[in-house]
This record gives sequence, structure tokens and C-alpha cells, in this order.
Amino acid sequence: QLQASGGGLVQAGGSLRLSCTASGLTFSAYTMGWFRQAPGKEREFVAAISWSGARTNNADSVKGRFTISRDNAKNTVYLQMNSLKPEDTAVYYCAAKTGWNQGEYRYWGQGTLVTVSS
Repeated sequence: QLQASGGGLVQAGGSLRLSCTASGLTFSAYTMGWFRQAPGKEREFVAAISWSGARTNNADSVKGRFTISRDNAKNTVYLQMNSLKPEDTAVYYCAAKTGWNQGEYRYWGQGTLVTVSS
């Protein structure tokens, strides 16, 4: 089970940190990802981090603004979001999969809403 939290309302240019805590799985064995879905749009990839944290990957739309990190001792993955823009408004989901370049995300959290006002 994945539980995401940390969403809220923030003004453009502000920051938020999302958290996603896992239970019932061997967290340190999984690649963790963040995705988002804006109203009326398809879900899109935001960022991913390998099991050890050694590798990360960000979508071009968030590079330089968002940072993904993880704490395996706390079974938690984070998404630090800075310089937020109104177009970042979406429900953000965390997800887990095995492997890095292969495989589908098997486990999904319930989502947390981020609203960025202009």
C-alpha cells in the first residue's frame, strides 16, 4: 500500500514537498515514481528514483524545479517541488515497480491534490 500526502494550495512560485509512505512491500527493492493527472488530461510521468537512490529521472517539464528523493529506512519517497506554476496543478500519484528501464508500475497510491494559484 502506498499513501501519498503533502498536497495543498500554494501560490505560483511557491514550494511543496510531497511524501509517499509504503507498507506491505519491500520498499528498498522498488523503483519509485511520481505521476500527475491534471483535470481533463491524461496521467503523465513526473519523476522516478531507483531502489538505491543512485539514479533519478525527471520529466522535462519539471527539470530544475522538482527533486525526487527517498529514505529507505522510512519507506518513504519524496517529491520536492519548487518554483511551482499554475500548470503544475494536478493530482499527484506515487507508484512502485521492480526494475528501472523495464516493467510497469504495479502499485499505486491514492493521490494527493496540488493546486497552484496564479
